[in-house]
Amino acid sequence: MSTETIKEMESVLDLQKKLHNSEDAPSYDLRMDRLKRLKEMLLKYSDEILETINDDYGTRDKNNTFLSEILSSLGSVDYSIKNLKKWMKPEKRIANAGQPFVARLMMKLLGASAEIQYQPLGTIGMIKPWNFPINLIISPVAQAFAAGNRIMLKPSEITPKTSALTKKMFNEFFDKSEIEVFLGGPEIAIAFGNLKFDHLLFTGSTQNGQKVMESASKSLVPITLELGGKSPVIMDDNCDLSTSATRIMRGKTMNAGQICIAPDYMMMPKGKVNEFIEESEKAISYMFPDIKYNENYTSIVNEKHFERINHLIDDAKEKGAEIRTINPADEDFEQQEGHKIPPTFVINPTDDMKIMQEEIFGPVLPIKEYDNIEETIDYVNSNPRPLALYYFGKNKDSEEKILNRTTSGGAAINDVVWQYGQEDMPFGGVGNSGIGSYHGVEGFKQFSHQKSVLRQFKSDLIKGMMPPYEGKMFENTKNQIMKK
Repeated sequence: MSTETIKEMESVLDLQKKLHNSEDAPSYDLRMDRLKRLKEMLLKYSDEILETINDDYGTRDKNNTFLSEILSSLGSVDYSIKNLKKWMKPEKRIANAGQPFVARLMMKLLGASAEIQYQPLGTIGMIKPWNFPINLIISPVAQAFAAGNRIMLKPSEITPKTSALTKKMFNEFFDKSEIEVFLGGPEIAIAFGNLKFDHLLFTGSTQNGQKVMESASKSLVPITLELGGKSPVIMDDNCDLSTSATRIMRGKTMNAGQICIAPDYMMMPKGKVNEFIEESEKAISYMFPDIKYNENYTSIVNEKHFERINHLIDDAKEKGAEIRTINPADEDFEQQEGHKIPPTFVINPTDDMKIMQEEIFGPVLPIKEYDNIEETIDYVNSNPRPLALYYFGKNKDSEEKILNRTTSGGAAINDVVWQYGQEDMPFGGVGNSGIGSYHGVEGFKQFSHQKSVLRQFKSDLIKGMMPPYEGKMFENTKNQIMKK
């Protein structure tokens, strides 16, 4: 089966490349048609998407799945539809911009012009994860279609039912010359990553991102890597603890913390931890009066990840950290089939604990205490650059200091996670958390070749500047420039 799939991948890539090279760039009408079909597909299958993802997880909050997988995806598609005509227009630039004003003006009057044309790259390969198995496909697909590309897609084997549904949906609404979906495990993913795409988008762990980058480099395939890392929350001493706790707990329990931009650790002024945990308990009790059988509290995706997260907690406990669990109904989580982990705090962890070395990807949040806000900046900067950074507080000086002196893929002030849904801002990482970005016009440009086009004037004004340098034009120009 793997051999057949690999041959099919190679065949589809060959087909898409031949069509890209032999046909004109997709027109506005064709791109719009693809985007509208994408939207129609989502609307038709929305209910089945909710049920299928829930089946893959065991329990996944269907209302939150609607918001994060359906509504957010529709927003991405609609935004591309709304802005497509504007994005496709060539971008005017200044011709001969480095020349003196008089010379530049004369060249312009004689017909010189410059512009950037946005040209489809060709075939975009996408390797996508399991944590948001629809949205993390639809959003970049919309932008790649808007840019006029064809697409090959490898969804995650960890959510097999959703991946199978993804293939079914796209095969119904699109021809394989436009987009094709390939199912399979790690062997297929490796072969997929070795194909000579015109661009490759990977979303996943930093470790796997390094492997994808290495494979792509062999064929000089340009890549966008959306990775993860340990995204910090910095709490100032003047923040509203009640509001902050509510918003952080919403973000940390959304998809049970299985989000690449979920808060991965907190830094809090000394003496505030207990009060913050009390406010967090109130917030969790309101959202989830019980957890174990609550359909609104999402399960960890499978046993392997469930055991991995519990191992991080056990390692921290063995090395001296205090563990605080929020369990409103005092339920027993030792015996369960649902792979649920209640919200858990790890108090004052040390850097030798695995929980401070690995991305958690679960509803567990370490809290470190600090004396001075400078400590938080130093700590963030001593670690790999995160995909997100969050600041809670009212001090504008501290806010600006943190934003200016730390580097992260993105940031949010007095909230978490929601920066992802901003279609008019780029989303991506920096350093270990990723390369490149997409969303909105940045996604359109990421999946386009920005071709510089100069239309030169007809008159040969620069004849004297070229061999054999007749007349005094060269010397006069040189003397004028050197006088500056």
